[in-house]
Formats: sequence, structure tokens, C-alpha cells
Amino acid sequence: MSEKQNTEQNQEEQQNELKKEEMKNDQVREMGQVLLDGNEKKYRVELLTIIGEVEGHESAPSHSKTTKYEHVLPRLAMIEDDARVDGLLILLNTVGGDVEAGLAIAEMIASLSKPTVSLVLGGGHSIGVPMAVSADYSFVVPSATMVIHPVRSSGMFIGVAQTYRNMEKIQDRITTFISSHSHTSQKRLEELMLDTTQLVKDVGTMLEGEEAVKEGLIDEVGGMKEALAKLYELIEKQKKI
Repeated sequence: MSEKQNTEQNQEEQQNELKKEEMKNDQVREMGQVLLDGNEKKYRVELLTIIGEVEGHESAPSHSKTTKYEHVLPRLAMIEDDARVDGLLILLNTVGGDVEAGLAIAEMIASLSKPTVSLVLGGGHSIGVPMAVSADYSFVVPSATMVIHPVRSSGMFIGVAQTYRNMEKIQDRITTFISSHSHTSQKRLEELMLDTTQLVKDVGTMLEGEEAVKEGLIDEVGGMKEALAKLYELIEKQKKI
């Protein structure tokens, strides 16, 4: 191969690398998603961030940081279908949001065949709790908080018995999911939800990192290093099967 051909090949490789970097940056900017593939074992790990308010069927105000479930669900389907993806790491810092959208994301994560690990940073409040526990293994940093409270309604509320029963059913769906994917009982969750001594002008419980682990909601206190190490361990186990 001539020197000119070598130069052209090197230039082409550099351009391809730049395009890949641009695509990764676009993914991070638009959807908070990126592929992590620079590790020693060459495992391909998809990173999914759930940040701000979980947006449902109605759009949140334009100034709000949101996670749009119509973006997340197709991405999760693509991760499940992509044979090149080895695992999924979910980073959460959310105030909660739409119950139906949050549960849909949580159920989707729980149904993946790929190993999954979640890490709660800052906050995993409200409907963020089911999403945090939906992974195969969950971590929380010591300074993070998780708020458990009863279901709220932001729309029109009709003061009849049927409305109350409907709210109870929605709450049961949430507590059943959490108890099924964590080490906390449904009874204990309801006790935490109805605590009147912790939150000012509200009902519920705020748990800090270590408290969330003690209550059985989260598996372990840890950060990025621990979360990735656990995910690599789960990937390795699955590859040996």
C-alpha cells in the first residue's frame, strides 16, 4: 500500500471516529443515552438516564427537565432486541411524575432478558421507586433520598367512593410491583406511605441511602464503580449459562 493510500485510510478512520463521537454526544444531549464499551472486558453496556420529571401522556412545562416515556420504551425494546448489547445501567435522579408512564418503564426494565443494574443519584422519589427496584440489582449513593407517599391526583377529582377505590387500586399496583422486585413487604410500604410524622404538609416517608437499604428497597449502598462492577459480574454469569 502506497503512502498516499495509508494517509487516506488514516483520514477516513479519523473521520469515522469523529462521526461516532458526534453520534454519542447527540444521544446524550437528546435522550440521555450512550453506549459504554471502553471497558477491559469489552462488554457493551447501554446507559439510560431517568432525570427530572417522568413525562406521561401530557407534556410537562417547557422549562422542566423531563424523561419522556415515548423515548424510553422504544429504546428498551431496541436494547432487548440487539444481540450486541450485553447489559443495561440505569441512572436515576427523578422527582417522580406520571404513574402510568413510570410503571410502564419499570415493567419494561423488569422484563428485559439482559442483566440490569440501577443507581439512584440525588433522588428516586415517588414513581421513581418502582423504576429503581425494577433492575436485577440496585444501588443508591449515601446522599440520595427516596420518597414514598400515597398516590396523588393533579386533575379533576370527583368526591365519590368509586374515585377513592380507583386511587386504592392504582396504589396497590405500585406497592405490589415494588414488593415483588425488592425485599420490602407491601404492608411495610403502606406504613411508610401513610406516615404523618416526617414530611411537612404531606404524608409519607423520606429515606436516605442507607435507610433505603435497611428497609429492603435497595440492594446496596454504592456508586458508579460498584454499579458497573456488579453489572459486569451479572453479564459474566449470563454468558457462562
